[in-house]
Parts: sequence; structure tokens; C-alpha cells
Amino acid sequence: MTFITFEGIEGSGKTTQIRLLMDWLRDRSDRVLLTREPGGTSIGEQIRAVLLNPINTEMTPEAEILLFSAARAQIVREIIRPRLKEGWIVICDRFADSTLAYQGYGHGLPLDDLLQITEFATGGLWPDLTIYLDLDVETGLRRKAATPEEWNRMEAQAIDFHKRVRRGYLQLAAQNPGRWLVLDATQSVAVIQAQIRARVRQLLGGKNADNTDENHA
Repeated sequence: MTFITFEGIEGSGKTTQIRLLMDWLRDRSDRVLLTREPGGTSIGEQIRAVLLNPINTEMTPEAEILLFSAARAQIVREIIRPRLKEGWIVICDRFADSTLAYQGYGHGLPLDDLLQITEFATGGLWPDLTIYLDLDVETGLRRKAATPEEWNRMEAQAIDFHKRVRRGYLQLAAQNPGRWLVLDATQSVAVIQAQIRARVRQLLGGKNADNTDENHA
């Protein structure tokens, strides 16, 4: 089983790169499932609507983390773990690292508390590989502003919040370089995708050789 997650600040190009990776894996005849956070299940999508609705400006960071974690607990048990046990490749657009970056580094909630909540929500599940598309905040927000119909509550946070999130992601990646692939999101789509495929090919080859089903945080 192989669990791959994508992370990045707003406007980093995750959606495009995920779609291209999915197409490539399917061309290889791999069994692959794409899902997202928050969402991915009926319950998760209802929670997503509350979390991202721009009218919910009064939502506290503490409520935010608990809602994200509720959606995560559901998708792990309903979707992700069952597919992994069946030998699928599961790709998730955001996962637990988003909590540490956004609610931890962004909002300033204690990381130790967030890790404890996250471990409970996921049952200890962490990705085999996390692909982080790095981009300066100003560029990312300008990209998102080009599609105002997609603008949500998280994107509407102050620019300093997004800068803290980016710094948080880079610190998380530096703490666990074996799990993270950090890519410059200003490169061309084709160059980024080639780098992603090279790392995923290495991951899948190594897992086939080792015949291991373990996930590592």
C-alpha cells in the first residue's frame, strides 16, 4: 500500500500536479484513488462546507481544528485505510500536515496538542510521501484571486497568516526530509511533474522491492 499526500499554500498548483500524476499512474495500470481534505466522504463534505464558508468569520481556531479532525477521522476509516489494505495507491489533496501548518504555525495553537489530536483522528496513519509545492505567498494569493469563485474562508486570512503557514510547512519538511519532497512551484508544470514522477517511481519501486506495508510519520 502507498499513501501520497500533496500540500502547499493557496495557489501553489496542487490540483494540476495531482491530476497529471493520477493520469500517469492510471496509464501504468496502477489502482489509484484520489481524495481530498476536508471532504472525501458524505460527512466530510458537509464539514468542508462549514469550514470553508466565508460567512463563518467567527469560527475559532480551536473549533477549526476539531472540525478538520472530525472530517479526517471519517475519511481515514471510511476511505483511506480500506483502500490501502486492498493494495491501492491513495493520493490525498492535503492531510494531517495541513493541521500543523495552518492551525499550528498559522494560528499559533500548541503543536504538541495538535499532534495528539491528529494521532487520535488518524489512528497513527501518516503518508509514505508528502509532496509540497513551495511558492511565495504573494504570488500564490494572486493566482487564487484570478478565480474568485473558489475563494474561501481560509484563503481570506491575513497575508501574515499565510506567511506563517509557509514557514511552518518548510520547517515540517526540514524535520523529516525522508518523507517530504519540496519543489519550487515557480517551475514549469512539466518540470514539476517530472520531478514528482521520479520520486513516486522511486517510492513504488522501493516498496515493491521491500514488500512493506508500513507508513512512516
